[in-house]
Amino acid sequence: MPAGAVGSGSGESRGARGGPAELLPQELRILVAVADSGGFSAAAAALGLTQSAVSHSVRGSETKLGAVLFERGRGGASPTAAGERAVGHARRILRLYEVMGAEVRGAGRGADPVEGVLRIAAFRSAALHLLPPALERLTARHPGIRPEVRVVREIGPGTAGEVAAGRADLGIATLGVAQGLPPGLLSGVLVEEAYSLVHPAGHPEPRTLPLMDWDENCGSYTRAWWLEQDWIPRATVKAEDDAMVLTMVGRGLGMAIMPELSLREATEAVDITCLGPEGPVRRVGYVTTSESAATLAVRALIRELRSTNG
Repeated sequence: MPAGAVGSGSGESRGARGGPAELLPQELRILVAVADSGGFSAAAAALGLTQSAVSHSVRGSETKLGAVLFERGRGGASPTAAGERAVGHARRILRLYEVMGAEVRGAGRGADPVEGVLRIAAFRSAALHLLPPALERLTARHPGIRPEVRVVREIGPGTAGEVAAGRADLGIATLGVAQGLPPGLLSGVLVEEAYSLVHPAGHPEPRTLPLMDWDENCGSYTRAWWLEQDWIPRATVKAEDDAMVLTMVGRGLGMAIMPELSLREATEAVDITCLGPEGPVRRVGYVTTSESAATLAVRALIRELRSTNG
């Protein structure tokens, strides 16, 4: 069977040199469309194909890769563990085709080859405070770049998961957390920020107030430090995000322990107290893939992030 042909028989399809046959770009697009739409019919409609063509392509991809990629059911199709990995690689490969086109066209015109869409995932406070000055400098140097920033909550896979899944070229993430990064990703520290105690302004005994927390902070490695502090109450009040925590503290509803990025939005309604040299510190940095790190736009963004926040 020729390399890249859609397998139709049983067993693993082999390429011309005896290795697994490669998937064609259209086969990759179909895998991504099925995963994104949740079904073969919806993917076919999105791509302008018939459902049988989509089904045939997916079966061929499964034969080539030697694994079941989707669980089929009446409710649609969902990626298996192998399928999640395949779809992530497919998105990243298709993205490289796009980047190759943008860089080559720019170089061919004798223009700035750093152009095209640059996809960034960041948690809320990083999107508000770390990214804007870096993007301002980046787009001033390279007017052809079009940043697309999505705010992603740092829960579960978080921003690093968006990069691993091929939905972002670079993520701004909390580094050093217990679950670590998905395999195959590169990272670099941009800032180290201390946590501080924030409490209602003028409160005589802020440490007697309930502790306020938010979901994104629950998996933080600072939790171990918190548990060692006798003065921090175990019962907590939960809020949706750090901005809501800051607002509720300002209303006198509790105290909180928050990182510097979140406290850049603090108003006169709160006081901020340093926790001292033994207090917790979190590292915030960029996360990308090895292939994206070699692209001109991502390299340029990393330079600006380091220059702005270094």
